Amino acid sequence: MSLVVVSSSCDIDEDITTTLPPKIILDNETGIYTVKQGREIVIAPDYEFAEGATYSWTMNGEVLGSSPSLKFMQEEVGKYFVTIAVSNEGGVSKEEIRVDVVELEIPTVSIVGEKKLMVAAGTEVKFNATIRETSLATKFSWSINGSKVSEELAHTFKADIIGNHTIIATASNDDGSHSDTVNIEVLDAKDMPFVWQFDRTSYHSVVGRKLLIKPSKVSEDSQVQYYWQIAGNDATSSDKQFVFTTHKAGVYPILATATTLKGENRITISHSFTVTIYEEDKFYRAKSSLSKADWNKVYEYTPAPGQFINELKTGGFDGSQTTMKAAIAYAEGRLNSANWVSLGGFGGYVVVGFDHSIDNSGSYDLGVIGNAFDDSSEPGVVWVMQDENGNGLPDDTWYELAGSESDKSETIRNYAVTYYRPSSTGMPVQWTDNMGNNGEIDYLSQFHTQDYYYPLWIEKDSYTLVGTRLEARNYDKSGNGSYWVQPSYDWGYADNFSSSDFKSSNKANLFKISNAVDFEGKKVELSHIDFVKIQSAVNSKSGWLGELSTEVCGFYDCSLKK
Repeated sequence: MSLVVVSSSCDIDEDITTTLPPKIILDNETGIYTVKQGREIVIAPDYEFAEGATYSWTMNGEVLGSSPSLKFMQEEVGKYFVTIAVSNEGGVSKEEIRVDVVELEIPTVSIVGEKKLMVAAGTEVKFNATIRETSLATKFSWSINGSKVSEELAHTFKADIIGNHTIIATASNDDGSHSDTVNIEVLDAKDMPFVWQFDRTSYHSVVGRKLLIKPSKVSEDSQVQYYWQIAGNDATSSDKQFVFTTHKAGVYPILATATTLKGENRITISHSFTVTIYEEDKFYRAKSSLSKADWNKVYEYTPAPGQFINELKTGGFDGSQTTMKAAIAYAEGRLNSANWVSLGGFGGYVVVGFDHSIDNSGSYDLGVIGNAFDDSSEPGVVWVMQDENGNGLPDDTWYELAGSESDKSETIRNYAVTYYRPSSTGMPVQWTDNMGNNGEIDYLSQFHTQDYYYPLWIEKDSYTLVGTRLEARNYDKSGNGSYWVQPSYDWGYADNFSSSDFKSSNKANLFKISNAVDFEGKKVELSHIDFVKIQSAVNSKSGWLGELSTEVCGFYDCSLKK
C-alpha cells in the first residue's frame, strides 16, 4: 500500500510595503518669515517620508527653486506668498508660507542749517547733527576733507585755512549708512562780501556798569541777522552791537554770530568774546606820601595829521620817531619839560597815567594844562578810565567827561575820520569821515618844511580816529582871511579859554570825575580813575593858521596840587 500526500504552498516571507506621502515640518510655527529688503533669507523646512522626493518652490505660478531649501530675496517691500510642494510615489504635500519683506533700518542723519556756507577766516562754525532712531546700534562720525575729526553729535569747525572745505556727518549700523554734507568756503576777512569786525575779543568792566561791545567795521546790510549769546543762556540780543551788564562779578563767555544770504550762499561770521566783571575798587591804588600830583607815564600818542606833527623845529621832532615807542618817548620828553604836545586835527589823542588812583571828590579832581588864550581855543574832549582789570594798562572802558556841548544837537558822538598818507612830500593830507564828507589838512609850506604831516610811526597808509566832535566856532573876523579867531566853549574841555574852569595862572582847565558819562551819554558813577585821554574835538581849519589842533602841556591830580 502506498501513501500519497497533497499539500498547498504560499510565500509567507514576502514583505508587504505601502509608500506614504511626504510630510513638511516648517521651522517657523506661524509660517510667516520676515526679511529686510535686498537681504537674503534661507527657508529650510524639515521633511519626513521624503526619501527620493522632488521639491518645487513656486510664487504666483513661477518656479523659484527645486531644492529642499529656498534662498529668497526681494528688493521691494511687501508680503510674498510662496508654496512648497514635495512629491513621491505616495503622494504630494504642500505648504503655503508668507514672507514679509520690510524696510532696512538705515539711520538717517541731517546737519542742522544751511548746506552751503561762506565764512571769514578765523570764524568758528558750530554744527549739530540729528539722527533718526533705529532698533540697531548706530555709529556716528564727522569728517572734514576726508579725515575723521569727531564722534560727537555737536562739532565746532574752526575756519583756519582759506579755501573750500567739505564737512560730512555719517551715521551707520548693520543695515547701512547715510551721510549729510556741508560745503564751506573760507575767505580772508578782507575778501568777504559782508564785513563784521571787532578790534578786540577780551573786555573788562565793573559790576553794575554797562559795557558796549561794538564792531570796528561792519557792512550796512539790512538782511543780516545777528545773534548774541552768553554761555548757557538763550539769545540775548539781535543787534550788530551788544550791551552787557551784570550785578555779579565773574567771567562771561559770549558768542556772536552774523548771517546773511548772498545768492545761494549763506555767509556766516562769528566772534567769541570774554567779558570779565570785577567789583568796584578792587584795584584801587591809594595815595601815599610818595605820590606825585603830576602824570607819571605816557601810554599812547596817536595824533591826527597836523602842521606840528613830524615838525623838526617848533614841534620838537628829530625824524627818529618812526615807531610808537619812539613817539611815546617824544611825548614824555615834551611833557616832562612842560612843553606842549600837539594832537593834530580831529581825533588825535594822548593817553597818560598816574602813580595812584585819582579820587572822585565831587568837585574838581583833574587838571589839564594847555596853551589856550582869548580867541584861541582848540578844545579837546577829556576821557577817563579805571584800571578795572588791575593790569596797569589802559585797556578797559573809556568814559567821557561831559562838557557844555554834550547835550547839544550839533555835537556828534562816534564821529570817525580816516586820514590817508600823502603820495608825495609837501602835499596835504586827505581825509574822509563817516558822514560822507571829505577834505584835507593843508600843508603850510610858508611855515613848515617836514615832508608831510602824516605821523611817521603810522605804518598803514590810512588810519581812522573816532571820538566826539564839537561844532566848530572859528571864523574869519577880518573878512579878508587875515585874522582868524577861535572862540572858547563854556566849560568841560582841555585847551579851552573857558570863563568857568580855566586857570589863567597855569593855563589849566579843571575837570570833575563826577561828570563822567557812558556811551549812551548817561551819568556813570566812578569812585576813582587811573588813566586820562585827551582827544582833539573839532574838525576845522582857520585859513593860514591851519587846522584846529588841541595841545596839552601837563596833567595833575588837583587834590595833590598846591
